[in-house]
Amino acid sequence: MVKIQEMKSMGSEENSVRSSSTAVALQSEISGDLEEVYHDSLISFQTTPHCKAITKNNLLVAQREELRRVMEFLVLNEHQARVLLIHHCWDIDKLLKTLVEKGKETLFSEAGIFIVGPRNLSSTAPSATIACNICTEDCSFNEVTMMDCGHNFCNKCWTEHFIIKINEGQSRRIRCMAHGCDTICDEAIVRKLVSAKDIDLAERFEKFLLESYIEDNKKVKWCPSVPHCGNAIRVGHDEYCEVECLCGLQFCFCCSLEVHSPCSCVMWKLWTQKCHESKTVNWISSNTVPCPKCHRAIVRDGGCNLMRCICGQAFCWACGVATGVTHTWYNIDGHVCVGRDKINSHVMKDLRRYMHHYDQYIAHKRSYTLEVGLEEALRMKVLVLERKASGRQEFSWAINGLRRLLVSRRFLAYLYPFAYYMFGDSLFKNEMTNAEKALKQKKMEIQQRGLQINVDNLSNFIQAPFHTYSTEKLIYTRMKVIKLSEIIDAQCRQMHQSIESDLLGSLEMEIHNIAPYNSNGVERALELSLWDSVTTDSTPPLNITLDDSDSYKERSENALASRQVEVQNHQRQPPPVALGKKQISSKRLLKKLLTIPSSISTCILGKEKK
Repeated sequence: MVKIQEMKSMGSEENSVRSSSTAVALQSEISGDLEEVYHDSLISFQTTPHCKAITKNNLLVAQREELRRVMEFLVLNEHQARVLLIHHCWDIDKLLKTLVEKGKETLFSEAGIFIVGPRNLSSTAPSATIACNICTEDCSFNEVTMMDCGHNFCNKCWTEHFIIKINEGQSRRIRCMAHGCDTICDEAIVRKLVSAKDIDLAERFEKFLLESYIEDNKKVKWCPSVPHCGNAIRVGHDEYCEVECLCGLQFCFCCSLEVHSPCSCVMWKLWTQKCHESKTVNWISSNTVPCPKCHRAIVRDGGCNLMRCICGQAFCWACGVATGVTHTWYNIDGHVCVGRDKINSHVMKDLRRYMHHYDQYIAHKRSYTLEVGLEEALRMKVLVLERKASGRQEFSWAINGLRRLLVSRRFLAYLYPFAYYMFGDSLFKNEMTNAEKALKQKKMEIQQRGLQINVDNLSNFIQAPFHTYSTEKLIYTRMKVIKLSEIIDAQCRQMHQSIESDLLGSLEMEIHNIAPYNSNGVERALELSLWDSVTTDSTPPLNITLDDSDSYKERSENALASRQVEVQNHQRQPPPVALGKKQISSKRLLKKLLTIPSSISTCILGKEKK
């Protein structure tokens, strides 16, 4: 009996250990799933799609959703919400930060909102007249309008004021006419009074209000296509990115110029300006000689070889060396001419350096243009191979190889403008010593040379007639293309990180930001749909409690913690949210809880109660 009892007790202990271990495992799995559901539920109001295209048809929808979030959160009407958002450049995070740090009263006063109870002129007898303080005329009760701030003027004066401001381009923030009053006039009143006199101007007013979502929003910009496609691009949190519009144009979101990573926007603007002047530079280099003192370009239209610059420096036209002023027609006293080949001026050195980088940049741009045209021929090769294939073989490696080639070729081309300014004297003259500059330049040139060799090899494999190869040679080509694509991607990523951290990151006097590296190339914007607005953008902000004793971070964490408790208690069941290729819902968690044995569930529930 003792042995049996001992065995039973041991068995019960083993079962309890197993049940507890199983409970811990299941609890960790459930807690992991709960964290995933909680994380996915936060996606709906914390993040937005990284790159969305806003067309003419859904511009109003996108704006209304932003307005609705603020209207529901702060209990405001549409006009007041629009004034707040325009004042904060349609940045809800900035609006919330001001609300938390300064309070609601300051938030409204700074934006030009005056919120009071219902104000009207009903206390005045309808038969009485009211003197307008602008035109000093007596007006009837129905001819006077009062704003939220309490100031009232006749409708004629209000209408003229609105018309002037709309024509001056101040439609988005028309202030009250009263002296010293910063209250923004109600857009409904503006719309009503202006439309009664000029319907076209009222439509312009509506258009300005609608386009303020793009014009005043740092995260939304018009596509710079010519002719204009009518689309706008909205990005997430990082404005230093490169995007592709629905019309096919790729551009830098920050400067609206063509994509130019790893060049910064400042570098690219200087480079394009210098390239536009390249023909003039070539003529100057062929027909002028720089002054050895001030480096001005001097042209000679006749006379002897002695030249005198406007700075007062005399020099020899034939060799560019500084001389005295005593001379004859053939000789300059104390000077032996060494010829033009001996010139070692600063301007000529910089010109040769520029021409080297420009030639390399143009060569890679031409290669990129030719390689873009390979896509159709490459697809024909793949089609031939698919017809010849006996079994189920896939040839996507060829198309992926071409995409990798285009991304890396463009990256390689823009490395030359970057190197020209990074290691030159025009932008970062005092940022690095000559020794540091030489060391970093040599390191970058080694990386650049290795990348160029691999890119050229990949280009040769892509252009080769591999559709006529034997099976063994085709397999070898496939392996080389895949391997080279991986190596090139790693090299580009490594160089980008080196540029971002070691070169640009070490700058002290200037800040140059560049777009992040994307292995798949420029991100193509997806059209903003109504479903996107409903599932992501339309969700109101966090319902944080305003308490001056708490910090903004603590309030946000408390709000997030309360939402996590709601998910854990199954008080709400959000729809499945896609996270990568996985969809999770709270129903799945309930099903798991129902499949747990009663003893284990009791153990879990007991821990929860504790």
